[in-house]
Amino acid sequence: MRRPIGCYLIIMLASLAAGERSAVAAEAATPAAVAAAPGDLSRTSRGVPYDYKIGAGDVLQISVWKEPDASVPSVVVRPDGMISLPLVKDVSVLGLTPKRAEATIAEELRRFITDADVTLVVAEINSKKVYLVGALKKEGPVAYTYRMSVIQAISEGGGLTDYAKRKKIYVLRNEDGRQTRVPFNYDAVIKGEHMEMNIALLPDDTVVVPH
Repeated sequence: MRRPIGCYLIIMLASLAAGERSAVAAEAATPAAVAAAPGDLSRTSRGVPYDYKIGAGDVLQISVWKEPDASVPSVVVRPDGMISLPLVKDVSVLGLTPKRAEATIAEELRRFITDADVTLVVAEINSKKVYLVGALKKEGPVAYTYRMSVIQAISEGGGLTDYAKRKKIYVLRNEDGRQTRVPFNYDAVIKGEHMEMNIALLPDDTVVVPH
């Protein structure tokens, strides 16, 4: 039996509406939309790993949801571990993870703002170092950046000297009171071979380049 034309129009309109709802749902699930949702940023994008410990010299960005006067676009952690914020003045964040620091700041703000929703992002890491030793053009500590690789650290040291044993480089790392030694073949990595050697460094790692 042939359906009336009006039935087909109703079916088509319902289908288009469903498609539009699917598109809106898909857009809402994109990373950009998730990042824009209130509160989500504090859980998903603090600029560093969740277990990162804030140190003196780090630059923080602190936002309080719907409270621009209580937010700061950039604040440096002082040597005493304190930061200066509107309303609450000085707050200690030294040695805290970003999540714990958010909770601490929110607790201080509750005297002035009910249910303060705080987002803290580590904009710059200045408290952590890695160390370069041996046949590099510039030895000594360099500023650590999140997921800095061995190649990047060597570049920060100005590159290798002509006397460097490029295949005998290694990384010294202290873990749980025990020192480990991770080999690194500069020539192989530069050629795109054994890329697993180009590990992400951790704070206080030492890159040793034998002569």
